[in-house]
Amino acid sequence: MSLPDGFGVPPYGSATLADVLPSAATALGVPIRRGGLPVDPLDLTAAVAGARRVAVLLVDGLGAELVAAHPEQAPVLNALGTPVGTLSAPCPSTTPVSLVTLGTGLPPGSHGVLGFVTAVPGEERTLNHVHWDDDPDPLRWQAQPTVFEQATADGVSCTVVAPHAFAGSGLTRAAYRGADYASAFSPGDLVAGMHAALRTGERSLVYGYTADLDLTGHVRGVDSAAWRAQLGIVDRLVEQLAEGLPDDAVLLVTADHGMVDVPDTTRLDVGAEPGLTEGVRLLAGEPRARYVHAEPGAADDVLAAWRTVLGPRAWVVSRAEAVDSGVFGDVQEQLADRIGDVVALARGSWAFTDVQRDPFGSMLAAYHGSLTSAELAIPLLAARGRALR
Repeated sequence: MSLPDGFGVPPYGSATLADVLPSAATALGVPIRRGGLPVDPLDLTAAVAGARRVAVLLVDGLGAELVAAHPEQAPVLNALGTPVGTLSAPCPSTTPVSLVTLGTGLPPGSHGVLGFVTAVPGEERTLNHVHWDDDPDPLRWQAQPTVFEQATADGVSCTVVAPHAFAGSGLTRAAYRGADYASAFSPGDLVAGMHAALRTGERSLVYGYTADLDLTGHVRGVDSAAWRAQLGIVDRLVEQLAEGLPDDAVLLVTADHGMVDVPDTTRLDVGAEPGLTEGVRLLAGEPRARYVHAEPGAADDVLAAWRTVLGPRAWVVSRAEAVDSGVFGDVQEQLADRIGDVVALARGSWAFTDVQRDPFGSMLAAYHGSLTSAELAIPLLAARGRALR
């Protein structure tokens, strides 16, 4: 099935977020396994030749188009070189999907974290992957080995430096197991923690995560003074990381998705539309990437209703059509039921909120999750230690 104009299919195994850690680990000499996908499609082995230490900083919400549009607020980011050009986030373009895609080096259809909120098959409930502890068991829900596990087994010192609140969470165990977890309590602590971790072992792979830019965008919008000020703080953080690199280290800066401002005129409250609730058993996903689970026998009627009501505001397809499109990569059969019977991905600046069930999430200024270039395009920027320049 062809996608609407303005939508893209993430090129898994070629130039996506899934390809960053496998390529970085391969550059460090790790024999990576990724289910038949190329181990170094970004050719980082050549790009970081001589490096014994690689740091990957993921800035939540740092879309490539947003970076390019703000050279004054982000001079360091705009001055950094890129070894491969722009990458693509996975589908849906949302944080938990992206973080597990990064950590496993696999498309969502292989690792199974297929949305911000997904149904738990066989149970009348959903799982919010950000508020996830140990039910379902993270090692069963996401059973694929991570790149960190493979690198640690090859003798690489692996460390994740991320907020203390995420230590031990289900998402952390799904995405980062195999690495030591070093809690960061502030941007300065993140910088110091990544620098310290880079100096451990003969080879080191360090991953850092910062969420404040994404939070600012959601609450204030990406066309806001607050967001631009926060981008400047991120730019300074990257500058500090680059300045303190060990001589034989490389810093890679990337993101999990971009973001789209959503005005009041392009919001539709799903719960207030009778045509969108009849026959619906569970509503999952998020405002720009909805998964609709139908009552038994109602899937065709629900699909027809969502297509009629949403019209050109969304790409509305059946689960089978979405899977066949390739937007999730190859989807393992046992994971497919985590995707809705109906998939609705927003076009333009539309968002499909659910005010009654999620009042706070329905009040945000900006969202992501769909397949527009503003959401999918993410940077891969590089800075090198002195010995590698």
